[in-house]
Amino acid sequence: MKLSLKSFRKPLFVGLLSSLTLLGMSPQRAAAADELTVAYFLDGTAMSAAMASGDVQISVSQGVPPFVVAASAGQDLQVVDVAVSYADNDNCVVAEALEIDKTNARELRGKKVGVPKGTAAHYGFLKQMDHFGVDINTMEIVDMAPPDGAAAFAQGNLDMVCGWGGALRRMLQHGNVLLTGAEKTELGILVFDVTSVPASFAAEEAELLSKFLKVTGDMNAMWNSGKHTDKMLPVIAKDSGMDLQATRDTISTFVFPSVEDQLSGQWLGGGAQTFMKGVAQVFLDAGSIDAARNTYEDAVNPIPLNDASTM
Repeated sequence: MKLSLKSFRKPLFVGLLSSLTLLGMSPQRAAAADELTVAYFLDGTAMSAAMASGDVQISVSQGVPPFVVAASAGQDLQVVDVAVSYADNDNCVVAEALEIDKTNARELRGKKVGVPKGTAAHYGFLKQMDHFGVDINTMEIVDMAPPDGAAAFAQGNLDMVCGWGGALRRMLQHGNVLLTGAEKTELGILVFDVTSVPASFAAEEAELLSKFLKVTGDMNAMWNSGKHTDKMLPVIAKDSGMDLQATRDTISTFVFPSVEDQLSGQWLGGGAQTFMKGVAQVFLDAGSIDAARNTYEDAVNPIPLNDASTM
């Protein structure tokens, strides 16, 4: 499908989380030629700020927690699809010298932790500490982007650190996780990213947004088929700035839900809205946000993706 932006009033800027490999972005740029510009971000909090300022119209792979933080603060954003699910690609790591695992996790009381606040990693950290009965008020929590946290952790300046992607792989060279991705999922600690947009953009550029989601959905379907891996992987590696093996290792932990699955009750048909309310409550209880919405139903807009499914 040709993604024509000629009817759009200005160049379309798309935000992309730099440490994750997103299947749809290379073909998106190829289809739109010079009409589409990709801006890379270290975390979803920066994506929210860019959408608030009008610098970015579409954010691909924004974490649910930073989306919830922005929406709870009154920013009028909408989730329009599920970009990726990756329980094993986002976690917290404890320094190996401490010899702390899930059997003695309460010994983390009083420790120094590097956490990118307002992100999926922050949410996972809060939920894990609650599960293990660790009072976070006893800990020294430092707000650090994953690359910075990985560097400080390697130097021995942190007892525990949280992050994702390439930074997480570097963290694991110096420590261990408390819970695997499967164990986190069992506890309801879901980790997935969304494609989000300002509500005004969804309303004003509905057809363009649906075409964008159609191209991304088609690329995900190509990947999920398993028939195009050798062709697609080098392109993804080049765009993500990672070598081929690192890209293969990272993307092996990803799940890309089909458009049909995304529109089901598990995701945009109700599950995502319920999960957002739970995330907001965790942040509210931890004092990370001042207020939460009564409901996040209007923060999810499945119409553009539904329209894309019929194109």
